[in-house]
Amino acid sequence: MLGQYPLTKDQTLKLLKMYPTPFHLYDEKQIRTNARRLKKAFDWMPGFKNYFAVKALPNPFIMKILREEGMGADCSSMAELVLAEKAGIVGKNIMFSSNDTPADELVAASKLGAIINLDDISHIDFLDKAAGMPDMVSFRYNPGPLKEGNVIIGKPEEAKYGLTREQIFEAYKIVSDKGVKRFGLHTMVASNELGEDYHVGTARMLFDLVVEIHQKLGVRIEMIDLGGGYGIPYHPGDKGIDLELVSRQIRDEYEKLIVGNGLAPLEIVMENGRMVTGPFGWLISRVRHIKNIYRNYAGLDASMANLMRPGMYGSYHHITVLGKEKLPSDHKYDVTGPLCENNDKFAVERMLPELEIGDVIVIHCTGAHGHAMGFNYNGQLRSSEILLRENGEAFEIRRAETLEDYFATLDFNKLEGFKA
Repeated sequence: MLGQYPLTKDQTLKLLKMYPTPFHLYDEKQIRTNARRLKKAFDWMPGFKNYFAVKALPNPFIMKILREEGMGADCSSMAELVLAEKAGIVGKNIMFSSNDTPADELVAASKLGAIINLDDISHIDFLDKAAGMPDMVSFRYNPGPLKEGNVIIGKPEEAKYGLTREQIFEAYKIVSDKGVKRFGLHTMVASNELGEDYHVGTARMLFDLVVEIHQKLGVRIEMIDLGGGYGIPYHPGDKGIDLELVSRQIRDEYEKLIVGNGLAPLEIVMENGRMVTGPFGWLISRVRHIKNIYRNYAGLDASMANLMRPGMYGSYHHITVLGKEKLPSDHKYDVTGPLCENNDKFAVERMLPELEIGDVIVIHCTGAHGHAMGFNYNGQLRSSEILLRENGEAFEIRRAETLEDYFATLDFNKLEGFKA
């Protein structure tokens, strides 16, 4: 089910007097509760830790909350490494899994003591020359046609990520010859996947590979990263993942394949982002215009610069009209933003209560890949982010951008002497 919107209409209107729309609102209490549920569900796993995928919600205030709940940070860029360090997440609590990575980022990750998860066999020498070989090396495995992807992430054999099955064995031999003694293994083959069997199958695939690597190379993998990709229900009434069921079935596979082959303990970690914070964020906006031509359009003061997923992927995000929750949804609207792009839409032919200018719109499940995917096309400015604390206080954790921010990288003074 969806995360519970934590405010009444009156409380929301009071908040709007402090922070103009649009903005993203996050609920600390529900995020903490969900983080604890994830940790408890997999507490049997040796060394279990969820490395929160920073790309989902790159805000150090949220990351600090998750650090307090025992999570690390899954980083893929210099900026994300900086955010992790600012949030107090350092050392082996950082998993650095990037691709097409510049040397300075590998150096920075190495200095922070992060676990470096290499994306290609050619990156071994690249890392060695840039930062030297670390104490522990992990590789990202791409199973290709041996594992189906899903609609969002696509087929593994069409993805740019990871090493092939043949390359995985060669890679461990190379780093072993370079003196590396500790090894990790990672995969990420689905995104927003709600099927429990899929995630159990991913664990089984990695356990099998751990056994085979040991049998063929004598290399003992001490940590596997099952990736993330645990989905969330975006539609009301949809069922979320049964974490406890997934945990039990992965444990059965662990006992059979890892314990049964004398390879325990094997540390098991994950890198979920969306399922940790996604359901507990909302984009708050207002209806700015109502337009009736070939279709009925409700134009908001937010745009796909605030939430790209519907326009980019055609993704569904539930919409609530505050104060009209009990009215019949008997009017059909395209819910749009002001960008000069026809895919700047939050919903297409969505049945909603009759809308009026000034109505407060709540777009659900924007706590991951919402603000994070913002951009400045058409000179649109990115919105603020507000955290609803456990005590009910609203706390601004990122202010809205200004025109000064937008123009900060331009020097208008240079225009005076510039000849076009």
